[in-house]
Formats: sequence, C-alpha cells, structure tokens
Amino acid sequence: MTSFLVFLAILAAIVFWGIGIYNRLINERNRVKNAFAQIDVQLTRRYDLIPNLIEAVKGYMKHERETLEAVITARNAAASSLETAKADPANAQAIKDLGAREGTLTSALGRLFALSEAYPDLKANQNMMQFQEELASTENKVAFSRQAFNDSVLQYNNSAQNFPNNVIAGFFSFELASFLEIDTEEKREAPDVKFT
Repeated sequence: MTSFLVFLAILAAIVFWGIGIYNRLINERNRVKNAFAQIDVQLTRRYDLIPNLIEAVKGYMKHERETLEAVITARNAAASSLETAKADPANAQAIKDLGAREGTLTSALGRLFALSEAYPDLKANQNMMQFQEELASTENKVAFSRQAFNDSVLQYNNSAQNFPNNVIAGFFSFELASFLEIDTEEKREAPDVKFT
C-alpha cells in the first residue's frame, strides 16, 4: 500500500511539474504576442503616416512617379505582412516575411527622401518637415519595440528548447518563434529624414 502511495505521489509530482512547465511556456508565448502588439502599434502608425507624406510630396515631385509608387507598393505589402504576422506572432515565416517587407519599405522611403533633396521648396515645406519628424520618431519607436519583441522571443525560445521543457514543448507542439530582423545591414538603418 505504501509503495502505491509513493507511486501516486511521484506521479502527482510529475504531473504538476509538467503543468508548471506548460503554463510557463504559455506565459512566455503570450509575452511574445504582447511584445508584437507593441510593434503592431508602431508599424500601423508608420503606415498611416506614409500616405500623408506621399500627398505632401506629390505636388513637388511630379516627375518622380516611379519612386512614389514604389513607396506606396512597399507600404501596402508591409501592411499586409503585418496583418498576417499579427494573426500569429509566433509564426516564424510570417515574422520573416514582415522583416523582408519592412526592409523594402525602409529602402523605398530612403530613396524618396534622397530624391526630395533635389526639391528645395519641398525641403522647406512645413508639412513635409513635420511628417519627416513624425516618421523619424516612429522609426525609433519601432526599433525599441522590435528589440523588446526579440528579447521576448529569445526568452520563449530558450524555455522551449531547454531540457526538460523541450519534452513538454515537443509534446504540446510549441513552435519556436522567429526574431523580427531587417534583411540587410543597409536596411537596418532608419531612413535619414533630416534636411539641412
């Protein structure tokens, strides 16, 4: 009888231990989702600023239609990727796609700002200067949010991969999350939006 009670006690301890690991993995996966929600806020703000920026630039840069369209296309693609990633921030492929689209958008914005240097009236336009300042501020917030997200991903992935947590993670199909990275070093830099 005592060996049966010992067996039940050990079995209960293993079950509670497994429940504890499962709950910790759930909590960390939810932290990843919360950190992504902060990125979502900042990227949505960025995407909302871009059409206003394009409108401010359009009148001055009539001959730069291709650049303006590239920014609009990149913005729409990035916004679409954000929606996909928002549905499941732990989906590694969705996060990688978002990073690639963000890199394309950052590059297109960089070309737009570089071209705008050739238009002195545009550089002096108050609306343009305000949009650039807001966009630069938003870029900084995106960088901080991305860092917090990547920290949450690191903590979650470590928990899911460390033994004995990996046994529970594998049993319940916890997938590893992916870091939000911009594709190239050139694209890691926020576009220079200051005019002198």
